[in-house]
Order: sequence, then structure tokens, then C-alpha cells
Amino acid sequence: MTDYAAPIADMQFVATKLAGFDDVAALPGGEDLSEELLATIFEEGGKFASGVLAPLYRVGDTQGSHLENGVVRTPDGWKDAYGQFVEGGWNAVPFDPDFGGQGLPWLVATGLFDLWHSSNMAFTLCPMLTQAAVEAVSRYGSPAQKATYLEKMISGEWTGTMQLTEPQAGSDLAQVRAKAARDGDQFRISGQKIFITYGDHEMTDNIVHMVLARTPDAPEGVKGISLFIVPKFLVNEDGSLGERNDVRCVSLEEKMGIHASPTAVMSYGENEGAVGYLVGEENKGLAYMFTMMNNARLSVGLEGVAIAERAYQKAAAFARERVQGRDIAGESPDSVAIIRHPDVRRMLMTMRALTEASRALAYYTAGKFDVALRAPDDSARAAAQARVDLLIPIVKGWGSEVGSEAAWNGVQVHGGMGFIEETGAAQFMRDAKIAEIYEGSNGIQAMDLIGRKLARDGGAEATKFISEMRELDGALADVGDELASLRKALNAGLRSLEDATAWMLESHKGDARDAAAGAMPYLRLWGTVAGGWLMAKAALIASSSLKTGDGDQRFLKAKITTAKFYGERILPRALALEADATAGADTVMALADDEL
Repeated sequence: MTDYAAPIADMQFVATKLAGFDDVAALPGGEDLSEELLATIFEEGGKFASGVLAPLYRVGDTQGSHLENGVVRTPDGWKDAYGQFVEGGWNAVPFDPDFGGQGLPWLVATGLFDLWHSSNMAFTLCPMLTQAAVEAVSRYGSPAQKATYLEKMISGEWTGTMQLTEPQAGSDLAQVRAKAARDGDQFRISGQKIFITYGDHEMTDNIVHMVLARTPDAPEGVKGISLFIVPKFLVNEDGSLGERNDVRCVSLEEKMGIHASPTAVMSYGENEGAVGYLVGEENKGLAYMFTMMNNARLSVGLEGVAIAERAYQKAAAFARERVQGRDIAGESPDSVAIIRHPDVRRMLMTMRALTEASRALAYYTAGKFDVALRAPDDSARAAAQARVDLLIPIVKGWGSEVGSEAAWNGVQVHGGMGFIEETGAAQFMRDAKIAEIYEGSNGIQAMDLIGRKLARDGGAEATKFISEMRELDGALADVGDELASLRKALNAGLRSLEDATAWMLESHKGDARDAAAGAMPYLRLWGTVAGGWLMAKAALIASSSLKTGDGDQRFLKAKITTAKFYGERILPRALALEADATAGADTVMALADDEL
């Protein structure tokens, strides 16, 4: 498999030029952050990604994780790699220094996870879930819970999980039936959870499970769900590990991809009941869990970006080496590498443009996330949080679809060799698909976008963001002919987004099925246009830098070309997505259930 090369230049450009780096560095706690430090962090993270994680990617796919005599065994090299991950301090990057964290912004952590997901997505799922668990305990845990768990989880010495799903309760968490019976100042948890990523493994001494369950007198539905910390091993008062808790992995799922990531079926309370500790107040577990889910949804969207990058690198390398067919322009009498064929170039440029646009949107959202957490001004935090809330389902949904589209194109570039597992292109496609399903499938993200994020404020934040994107028009016009086609395409995309948003707001007041039937194309429309806006900004910055002679000239010229390609080939999708989003539900719902 082609070696992974960390895309440091693009990451640095996106973080510093498009994601609000200066605003993030100006926040409390960012005093020592500079572009030079950011570059150093990305470079060191890239070395770990390419040198340690990437060589294990294929190993993990072929070996997978296995359950042996009640113990989950990860693939060869996994435990050692995780040890290096912890020793390097990588797990602690964005967390509270009071508990051993480095206190760096989420924008920095997002770039690092871009590297790690790209080099080895199955491995990185473990720290990703730990990251989400740390966020929940940090925000809602008691002082005693923080003292007991946070330092070890932040360092990565202990990992964490999210445990929502049950056999009868997939995304419908109102159906959660796991029980929590009070036992003094703790609870006894019983029930079963499924689809638990890294629910068990041998890489660390302890695993801290964040579990949704119901107390005996809890109301029905989502209002009766509480959140509990349920450690694999109980923790003594001095911080040492005590006896094994009554929680077991009883089986692992056989999956289409991410074979190395153990997806566990977890059983609670086969004996006396697993000891669990209530987080926060009873019956508020779903709200607390959404802290973890929003964090994880940004990361899952980033998985799509990362897989797209890896698939693109491999496809481009193969296309340079694979000699087949004559040059259609007649410039060479001999057979040429397939990278000379226009249709192969079209696929590669599509992969490249989508990767860069979706990376920009993910980093931009991470930058807003930092402002929402750290800004000293209440209004600034509220404004940033409103933007994050709008963008989270878009980053998750569109970003993960970008990953699948890029991986699909990557297989196609390889031709028949792409259909052969040995080449590795198919693994990207198999792994990428899970990101469209993880943390609420993309259809659920689309319903969240129209039902919560759009309707709750009457479209105020969406309208504000569209207006901000329109402000770029003057600067694009000033550049003249160089970016005229990109300007035209962006304006057309913004019109489609504006019209579709107005239609969604009006339709949501009537038959909800009309809006729901177009929710997914509406989400794709948002991603396509917002990505186009960021690519246009990138092109403007690159054009200005070329004129002043700043930066890598070859990189800047390529950025402009990629942005123009996005305008010519990707942004025109907006018109079709608008039509799809606003078509209503008549033909969608017309056939009887038994006719489908």
C-alpha cells in the first residue's frame, strides 16, 4: 500500500487562513499559540501518523480484532502503537491542564485527528471515543468523579466508550431499557448494549464506559434516561484498580470494514449488577450524552475528510505509475500513464477538490467551537455556538459522504486492480461507509438540521450565514477574470441555498413529510455551497499571496486551480440539490408500503 504523506501544507493553510486561527489564538489560554508552533505540532503528528499508524492500517484490516476466552485481542502492533500514542501526549492535547491536559484549542486537535483518521481510521476510533467521554465527565461529572477518572482518561492511560444503543433501540433512544437500581450512593446496572466501539480491548488497564440507563421510577421516553459511569474495573480510593465490574463483552460484530476496531456487544449485570455512578442529575442523561455526540459528530465528519485524503493520495500515486492507453491528444506515440487521461484527471480532481473543501468546513467549525468554549464575551460565545449547532450535522453528513464518494472514485481510478483487496483501494471504500452511519445516520443528521437547527430560530442563523457568504462577492469581483467563473458558480449556489432554505421553513409549517423528504439533499446543498464559499476564500487568499510573492508559489497556484475546478464541477450540483430538496413528498410517499 502507498505510504501515507501527511498533507501538512494544506492543513496549515486551512487552519491559519480559513478557520479563524488568529481569533482562536487570541482566546484565553492561547497566549503561547503561534503559526510556527501549530506547524511543529502538525509535523510531529504527521510523523506519528505516517511512521506508526499507517503501516498498521492494512494489518488491522486483514487480522481484525478477536474475542478469545472473554478477552478482546486487537491486531499485531496495536497495543504498542497505542502505548506510543499515550507516551507522546497526543491524547491530552485539547483538555484541561488541571487534569494533565495541554489546554490547546480544538482546532489543533481537529488537525491531528485528521492525520490519525487518515493514516489509520480503525485505530483512531479508540481515542476519538475517549475524547468524547472526557468531554462528558469534564462538563457534568462531580468533583469526585473528575478526580477519579479525568487524569487517567486525559492521558490515555484509560480509554472511554459511549454506550447508547440496545437491540430494540437503535437511534430511537426513547426505547432504551437498560436498568439502574439504586444501591446506596451508587447504582447497579443491568441490560445489554450493542455496537459499542472499543467496548473491550487489552490496550489499557481500564475502560470507562458512559452508559445510558433508566432508574426504576423514571418517566417513559427520552425524559427518563440517566447517564452513568461504569468502569471495567472499580477504582479504589487511592486510585488503584480494584475488582472487575459486572460488565462483559459477550461478542464482536463481523463488519464490512474497520475490522480492527472491536464493535462489541456488552452485557451488564449477569451476576450482582454492574456498579455505576450517576453523572449529574437523574433523567438528564440524554442532554449530557449530546455533549459527547456533538463532539463525536464533528470527528466522524472529519473521518470522511481523512479517508478522502488517503484515497486520493493512493489513487493519484497509482495513476502516475499505471501505464495504459495512448495519449488522446497525440502528444506521445507510446502508451502513457493513466494520469494523462482526462477522465482519470476528472476523478482525481473531484477527489482533491472535495477533500480540500470538506477539510476547510470541518476546521472552520472547530475554530468556532473554540470560540464558543473560550470567548470571554457572552454574546461572542453564543454567536459561535449558534454557528456550531448549524454546522455540526452538515460537517458530519456531508463530510462522511465526501469520504465515500472519494473512496468510490479511488477504486474506479484503479480499475480492475481496485476490485482486488490486495491493492488496498477497496479498504478505503469499506471503511468510509461507516462514517455515514456512525453517531446518528446521515438521514438523522438531515432531520436534525431542518427540525432543530433551522426551525427552532426560524432560520435566523442560516440566513445570517448565507448573508456572510454573500459578502465575499465584492472581493471576488475585484480579482476580475481570474476567478469570474468561480464567483458566478458561488452566487448561483447561494441562490439555490437561499431559495431551498425559504422553502424548507415554509414547508415545515405544513405537512412535515414534505420537508423530511428533501432533508438529505438540503444537507448536501449546505455542504456543497459552504465548501464552495471556503474554496473561493482560499482562492482569493492564494491569489493575493501570489501577487506579493508570499508562500509556496506552486501550492498557491494549485489551490487556485482546485478552487476553480470546484466552481466548475462541484458547485453546479447545487441547482440539482435544490430541486431534489424542494420536490416535496408526493411521489416519495405515493406507493403503499407493500408495493415497495
